[in-house]
Amino acid sequence: MDTFEELMGEVLSTAERFGHKEHVRLTWLAVRRCGTAGAVDLVSNGIQQTARYAGAPQKYNATVSRAWVELTAYHMNEAPDESFDELVERSPGLLDKRLLTHFYEPRTLASQAARSGWVEPDVRPFPV
Repeated sequence: MDTFEELMGEVLSTAERFGHKEHVRLTWLAVRRCGTAGAVDLVSNGIQQTARYAGAPQKYNATVSRAWVELTAYHMNEAPDESFDELVERSPGLLDKRLLTHFYEPRTLASQAARSGWVEPDVRPFPV
């Protein structure tokens, strides 16, 4: 099974920086290799560990991490064999950092409950 560090290395090998698009690519790789549930664990644990290592554990948000995995996986399920570039061309909303505001109130995502565990969307449900 791939580790978070291996996936990060793969993403960074073709990127000049680690921005939002690279986060989505990391998520795409994790879903592709581990399935949705495995990717939730891999990405969430990796981001939480990275935030702790950087001395900013308060920046980790469990709901945000899982939400991005679930939304990425949803769009991947529509065309499971496509490349990352094909995915974001077909689903450009994944490259919008504000995508989660279509599903959550900002105060919900900022809450302690969302930071520490899963909170269901409160604006509209995720697509199924």
